[in-house]
Order: sequence, then C-alpha cells, then structure tokens
Amino acid sequence: MTSTPGPRPPAEKRRDWFAPTLRGYRREWIGRDVIAGLAAGAVVVPQGMAYATIASLPVQIGLYSCMVPMLVYALLGGSRAMSVSTTSTIATLTATTLVSAGVAVGSDDAVRDLTTLTLLVGAILLAARLLRLGAIVENINKSTILGIQIGVGATVAVGQLPTLLGVDSNFTGHGFIRSINAVIVALPTVNVPTLLLSVCSIAVLYGFKRFAPRIPGPLIVVAGGILLIAFTGARAAGVSVIAPVPQGLPLPSLPVLGDIVDLIPGALAIAVMAFLESAAVARGIRAAGEKQIDSNQELLATSAASIAGSFFSTLPAAGGFSQSAVNLAAGARSQLSTLVTVAFAVLVALFLGPVLSLLPEATLASMVFVAVIGLIDVPALLRLARVNRPDFWTAVATAAVGLTAGLLPAVAVGVALTLLLILIELSKVRVTVGERRGPVLAVVVGGPLYTANVLETEQAVLAAALAAEGLGAVVLDLGRMATTSVTVLDTLADLDRELASQGVQLRIAAVQDAALLIARRTSWFRGLEADGRVFDSVESGMG
Repeated sequence: MTSTPGPRPPAEKRRDWFAPTLRGYRREWIGRDVIAGLAAGAVVVPQGMAYATIASLPVQIGLYSCMVPMLVYALLGGSRAMSVSTTSTIATLTATTLVSAGVAVGSDDAVRDLTTLTLLVGAILLAARLLRLGAIVENINKSTILGIQIGVGATVAVGQLPTLLGVDSNFTGHGFIRSINAVIVALPTVNVPTLLLSVCSIAVLYGFKRFAPRIPGPLIVVAGGILLIAFTGARAAGVSVIAPVPQGLPLPSLPVLGDIVDLIPGALAIAVMAFLESAAVARGIRAAGEKQIDSNQELLATSAASIAGSFFSTLPAAGGFSQSAVNLAAGARSQLSTLVTVAFAVLVALFLGPVLSLLPEATLASMVFVAVIGLIDVPALLRLARVNRPDFWTAVATAAVGLTAGLLPAVAVGVALTLLLILIELSKVRVTVGERRGPVLAVVVGGPLYTANVLETEQAVLAAALAAEGLGAVVLDLGRMATTSVTVLDTLADLDRELASQGVQLRIAAVQDAALLIARRTSWFRGLEADGRVFDSVESGMG
C-alpha cells in the first residue's frame, strides 16, 4: 500500500523557483553533465561570438553572453537541458533595433546602447512575469514565429555574403533589399582566398551536421581558421581577421539611459521573440514524464538572465535550439551542464584571447550562414499550406514584411495577425438547437461568451425561437461559460426581454460557479432566480 504525499510545506514551495533542475540531484549524473556542458560549450562559445558579428558588435560580446545569462538561467530555469545565451534571431533584431535608433554600427555607442537594450528586454519580460502574462504571450502562433524566422534567416544570410566573399560592404541591420543591392555592387571585388575559405567552412559545418552531429563542427572550423591564419600566408592574401579580442572577464558597467525611448519598440519585439523561442526550445527538448514547463517560471528566468547580463555587456538572453540539442544529445541531466559551459567560456576568455584574435571573419560568417539558413524552413511552410491556409498566409505575410519593411515591423504585423485570428475565433457563434419537449426547447451555447460573440449569439437564439412554432420556453445551456462580464449579462437580459415580447420564457441552465457568482451581482439575474428560472442542469430546466 502506497501513501499519497501530503502538501508540501509553504517554505518548500517558496524555494521551488531557485535551481529547480538541481532538486533531487543524483551523484551518478555528474559525469554526464560535465561531458554535456563541455560539448555544448564547444558549440555555444564560437556560435555566440559569431552571433555578435550579426549586429556588428565585437566578438567578445558574444563570448560574454555565454557567461552571466547562462549562469542566471541555470539557477532559475525550469528546463534541465536548455542552453540560454542568445540566438541568431535575437542578434538580428538587436542589429535592427540599434540601426533604427540611429546608433552607428561598430561604434562605442553600439556597445553602450546594447547594455540599455538588454536591460530593457529583461525589464519587459519581468513585467510580463509579474503580470503573469506567460500564457497570453504564447497565444502568438507558430505560423507567426515561422514567418519571422524566415525573414531573419534570409536577411542574415544575405547580410553575411559580403564577409563570405571578402568584400567591403556592411549593411547589417539595414534589411534584406539593401543588403542584396550592396552584395551585387561589391561582386567584382571578390577575394578568392576568402571565398575558398568560406566554401570549405560551410561544407565542413554541413558535413558534421549531417554525418557526425555529435562532433562540434563550429569548434572544428574555428580551430581550422585560426591554424590557417597562424601557419599560412592567408592574411597576406587578403583574408581578414576579427578585431583583437581582449583577454579577461567583462567588467560590470551601468547602462546609459540616453537613447532608451528609441530602443523601446525594438526591446518589445526582442522580448516577445526571446520568450517564444525559449519556451519553444524548452518544450521541444522536454522528455515525456518530465515536469511540465511553467511559462511564468521561464519568464522569470529569461528576464533575470537579460537584466543581469546587461551589466556585463551581453546580448539579450534566449534559449537556442542547436546548443540545447547538443547539450541534450550529450546526456545532460540538469542545469549543472550549463554551469560547466559557463566555466568553459570563462577559461576561453581568460586564456585564449590572443589565439581568438587570429580567427578569420569569413569563418564566423560561415557559422552564422549555416545557422540562419536552417531558419528558412520550407517544409514547415508547405505543411502549413497543406493543413491550414490561414496559418500559411500568416507566415507568408509576416515573412514578406520582414524582407521588405524590416524585422521589427514583421514582429508587429505577426503579433497583430495572431490577435486578429484569435478575435475572429472568439467571435464565432456556437449555438445548436437541442431537444424539444412540448413547448420547451433546449438551445446549447457550445463555447464561452465574450463581448465579441454575445450579440450574434443572442440573434442566433432569437432566430431558433422564431423558427419553432408553439414555443413557450427556451432553456439556454450555458455550461461552457466559465466566467462572464457585464456586457454578456446585459445582452442576456436583453435576450430575456426579446423572448418575453414573443411570449417565450427564458430559462438559464448549467451556469458554472465562477460565472454564477458574478451574475448574482445583477438585479436581472437575481430576479431570474427568484422566478425559479435558473437550473442546475438542462434536464431539470426542461421539466
């Protein structure tokens, strides 16, 4: 005989938010977590450095993003294997935001305003957590996210072409069309050694990804690029290297709030995408039987990661699928693996700065190119077209806006389209005519009543009553109405009056307790109860 555990003490519940994946940790998991952390570090560190270049930021910004944000998420996040640093989508939106705010890419102002932007993103996510908006944000559907990712993938891939070709053209954050034009103009000045390095790097990355996914391809191409510069004449042949990487850890600094107003629109878009990407990754890698992902817990962890990171010059934090997949495949059992990745990044920053300074720009561009091309998910788009055409057109419209007007408008349009589809769904009338017993007709309202659909629901009930000859009463089944509002109650009172004018009595049945509590605050509903016209079930109302 097994006993059911009683409720946990309040103190234990209060501690649930801290290090949830380390609760009940087993000693035999340590080996797996260490190996997984090192494997993820071999991917996330070079990838983070590459993502920094998307926004024309120093590569060490990407390296720093693999420290504080990851550490904070490891202590607060609910996913045992998700790796949280930053993503190509977030880096691209960061670049677009800085350009839209009038910040010169590659300048000291860009790093200064980055800290403000990262802090803003964290503050917005924290506000969403305090308001418990996790479930609401997740109403943004997959088609919107797919459209934004297609826009990001195409824009960033095109933006990397100048670096891959070894030409002098930097249009990061300026959009798809302008980047295409810049590449076409620069084609006559292609540097052949750089092009060959880019082609080889991309081939190696795809080869490992396809045939040996457990081997960290990014680390291999980084090592190869550094060796090429160190022991050949590639630099003399025109292969450019990154700016010198400072050796050491990031020093804390305070965000400057001078351009905060100009950064708010982009911060909102980044906050939405950071949460959606992180939640999608956390749910995607969750194994059956594991604890469900709590949206509000993830909001807290992601917001804290960005807020803490903002004081150490990091990109906004978000969970990345590729690094999380490596972490998971290597056997990660908890966020201890992330702590190992953080230690790996710290060692790289402390001791490998001079070595990293030999890294070719084309190598980083190749890593970015391979990462973002995967965002252009044509099979997923075709699946939407096959399964649900409105979802397909939502994705297409969002992607089209991203490629023409820019990625920030694309996020706004995608969110607006999602809300429009939700509003259309809520406004649908779900009224069916049920059983009739003599002069009494049952009418079932098959869904919740909102301001958006209650008026049409009233018209549908009146039409059903008008179509039934010799009718004396209508029993309205409101079993699906979990809660209600003044607008809904006033419309039901109007329905009562309209039916009465036709000589038909309105009876209300199966109202749930929460809605019943609100309805009893109105004189109309109390009068209905006094007349004996409110019933626990449709069956009793039909008598």
